[in-house]
Amino acid sequence: MKTHVLVVLFALLCHASARAVTLVPAPPGINADAYLLMDFVTGEVLVEHNIDTRLPPASLTKLMTSYILAEEVDAGRLSLDDEVTVSRNAWSQNPQFRGSSLMWIEPGKKVTVGELEQGIVISSGNDATVAIAEHIAGSEEAFVALMNSYAEELGLTATHFENTHGLPNSDHLTTARDLGALASATIRDHPDRYRVYRQQSYTYNDITQHNRNHLLREDPSVDGLKTGYTSVAGYGLVASAEREGMRLISVVLGSNSTRSRKAETRSLLNYGFRFYENLEVLTASASLGSARVWKGETETVDGGLLETVNVVVPRTQATSEVVATFDDPLQAPIAKGDVVGQLQVFLDGELLLERPLQALQTVEPAGFFKRLWDGFMLWLSQIFSP
Repeated sequence: MKTHVLVVLFALLCHASARAVTLVPAPPGINADAYLLMDFVTGEVLVEHNIDTRLPPASLTKLMTSYILAEEVDAGRLSLDDEVTVSRNAWSQNPQFRGSSLMWIEPGKKVTVGELEQGIVISSGNDATVAIAEHIAGSEEAFVALMNSYAEELGLTATHFENTHGLPNSDHLTTARDLGALASATIRDHPDRYRVYRQQSYTYNDITQHNRNHLLREDPSVDGLKTGYTSVAGYGLVASAEREGMRLISVVLGSNSTRSRKAETRSLLNYGFRFYENLEVLTASASLGSARVWKGETETVDGGLLETVNVVVPRTQATSEVVATFDDPLQAPIAKGDVVGQLQVFLDGELLLERPLQALQTVEPAGFFKRLWDGFMLWLSQIFSP
């Protein structure tokens, strides 16, 4: 049986109710093979088209190459000051790289990991990806196996890599959904390394190259991530922007020009920020009420959640409420985090989300005589309860 229902009117949407209702229109039309717009905090997809269609990623592949580099640096197995000796395989004049984006490294010369990171992220150098792959894993082939292992670990179920850079290969494929997840992992797992993505230019070997993500120079809210192009894949762009505390990630694949991928990305981001907002509806460890605990050293326990919960909602006039329903009876012992009921959040009367209600404190069992007495009183209460 469930009792002790506590209804808490929520104040977090009050700022929304102060303005007139904003209708959410259909998303903008995007000229691309696949595209996605998602909220970074919740992972909720706001706009989608063909997001599970497997497509060639071109240089968007380098998101995984640089993610692994960041993993190695943050784990202490690699330093940005480490020197890498460039092999002939990683040489910018390798015929495999002809006509592609390069950092212009030379065989036999040393280059630091930090320089290669900028060469990968900013210059999109295919030569730089091979150099770092060989340094980390011993060979490009071994590094590609590592890339696929990380893809599996990150839940990129439709992604398979055949190389470190994204030059055409019929088996080298991913999806807009997977690229959105990879971008999210890059921002979440390695915030210090993510700062490289906002750098607008990089000079190496007296050659200055500008970041191909042109939105970095046109929209101050955009701080990453990566562009890609091959004749097979078309033009792609994975971008992220943050405005007023809300971060969105967009993915555009198979656009027809650098200008169109930029315009399409801008349209997606503007649409998301204009018509949606990310709200913290439940704060970690905030009490949403308390309930009687039988046979415990203390007679009550507070209920809530141990983790903060955010939701993405349309920017509309809205009223929300939180309903906390405690299980009855609750008996000690109860550990912090144990499920003690059910939590529901309603928006304008419609169920928005449900979560198990958690104990915010530990309640140890009482001594023998108190447990005996509480057991008797609990038995009486159950007999005479309606």
